[in-house]
Amino acid sequence: MVRADPRFATDATSERINRLLYQRLIEFDHQSMPIPGIAEWKLITPQQYRFHLTSQANRFSHGGVVNAHDVIATYRQVLDPTNASPKRASLELIESIEQVDESTIDFHLTRADPLFPAYLTLDILPADLIAKGHDFGRFPVGSGPFVLKSWSSPGELHLQRRSDQQVFEILSVKNPTVRVLKLLRNEIDLLQSDLSPELLGYLKRQEGVKVEQHPGSNYSYIGFNLQDPLTGDRRVRRAIAHAIDRQAIMKWVMQGAARQAESLFPAEHWAATGALKPYSYNPLLAKQLISEMGYTPDRPLRLVYKTSSDPFRIRLATIIQSQLNAVGIEVDLRSYDWGTFFGDIKQGNFQLYSLNWVGIRTPDIYRDIFASDSLPPKGANRGRYASNQVDELLHQAEQATELSRQAALYQQIEQQIHHDLPYIPLWYEDQISAQGSRISGYRLTPDGSYDGLAQVSLVDAREGANVR
Repeated sequence: MVRADPRFATDATSERINRLLYQRLIEFDHQSMPIPGIAEWKLITPQQYRFHLTSQANRFSHGGVVNAHDVIATYRQVLDPTNASPKRASLELIESIEQVDESTIDFHLTRADPLFPAYLTLDILPADLIAKGHDFGRFPVGSGPFVLKSWSSPGELHLQRRSDQQVFEILSVKNPTVRVLKLLRNEIDLLQSDLSPELLGYLKRQEGVKVEQHPGSNYSYIGFNLQDPLTGDRRVRRAIAHAIDRQAIMKWVMQGAARQAESLFPAEHWAATGALKPYSYNPLLAKQLISEMGYTPDRPLRLVYKTSSDPFRIRLATIIQSQLNAVGIEVDLRSYDWGTFFGDIKQGNFQLYSLNWVGIRTPDIYRDIFASDSLPPKGANRGRYASNQVDELLHQAEQATELSRQAALYQQIEQQIHHDLPYIPLWYEDQISAQGSRISGYRLTPDGSYDGLAQVSLVDAREGANVR
């Protein structure tokens, strides 16, 4: 179910829908560097940033003009610990926020951070409704390109584009085959991602269907419980890394719709080294590592591998299970509905699992995922990874006053993580869309957002007229 209150939404679908309903101070370029959204900024002192709202800021859907009051109220709401917003941790370096005039806001920081503008990704809410305790989760009011027209059900909502009043129906259809059939029957006009290679290939052969692919940035990985006596042993993790034939999976199973990953960020990201030595497919080395630990065919290494109940994710996990069995690692593969699966991951109830990180932009995510004091529920260090070296590098990166110095430190963190293997990097999956004949001008993004709906045209194929 979509959470339309951006102060509390953390799942990928809610974030994508909220980007259509709200505006934010900054956006990102192709290297994930911050660029102006509805505000421009300048550095006053190393610990003071001044943001000025530009003409890009639309009116809120209830008529109010986006101004400094709204920005300050939104950020203060999230920073207030009594509100328990999951967005608070990334903003804790904000010491105070002051209004300069109706369009200008000063952020004062507890320490200098040249990456600070990149943290200001909160969707802006109207201050008058915040003060009234408005229920944004059920009745969102933003300044984005769309407004919520109605909820038909938890998995169905209607958005109205403000520029032309065109209504878009957003459906959640979990079964990928059903989604494809709906597209072919013209019950839907567009579907995006989460398609098996077979369904993708089938759609490419259908008349009147346009399939597009774009290199993606969402990171797929295998995670480990570092407190477990088996998966906590780096030799086990290293053996698994060399036992997985990522190139074969990407070529034959994913039909080339992915590129190999070595870290959270692809090579084009400003903080990535792009020069990490891959863990090559080497089953002989994997067998040797397992043997050196004392495991034999009569006494195999046995592990439990958890994944979601999505059919394609089960298929990928089954292939990985087979590749691990080939080097002497017996894998008990268990799949669960999403709620149960993700609940186990957050609670540390696993040995190994596979998941994706979606839409990550800034390298401060390393603190949330890998700092030894970022254990759930405070952070997302679900594998209980602890490294004094990484903790110290994170501290140095936070204290760095130049972006180039931060980049160098984050690259060192990237290298250490690659060595320690709390995650085995798999790939960045391509973003994919399939469009019916009435769709024109839809643009895919690397992180899989729905931003292209702001420009897409829906044309009646028979009459060539815009459908209202």
